[in-house]
Amino acid sequence: MNETNLTYKIKTEPNIGDRFAAGLVDYIIIYAVTFFLIYTLGEPNDEGGYSLNGLPGLIPIAFWLFMTVGLEIGFGATLGNSLVGLKPIPKNGTNRKLTFGESFKRHLLDPIDMFFFGLVGIITIKNTDLNQRVGDLWAKTIVVPIKSLNESKN
Repeated sequence: MNETNLTYKIKTEPNIGDRFAAGLVDYIIIYAVTFFLIYTLGEPNDEGGYSLNGLPGLIPIAFWLFMTVGLEIGFGATLGNSLVGLKPIPKNGTNRKLTFGESFKRHLLDPIDMFFFGLVGIITIKNTDLNQRVGDLWAKTIVVPIKSLNESKN
């Protein structure tokens, strides 16, 4: 794999629409699989719904980890980010895949960033110099268009 250490600061853009679409794609898949698992493997509970108990209860968590962190460290981006042409990279601008720790930190704070239909993430992206959401700030990462990384190679 060819890694490029950039000596200049990559210019980031908010890309709010693309980032929203990417998160929507990723979490629609995650929620759909989770609900499918709950209704196929779950047991009826006292409230009239279904519950996953014991070891099967870990399957949705493992799937979330695979869909977010696993794809990001394995392929460089989640499915949603790949579809809209975005890639998370370290804040220093190094064009490389994120480490497990960087990716895990980014996605562990997804519920905060997505609070109130993504308002927290949108406000944070709009008000930080590098257009970072809360998870990106903690993980020291940025999200850039893949085409900008390809242009910087030339």
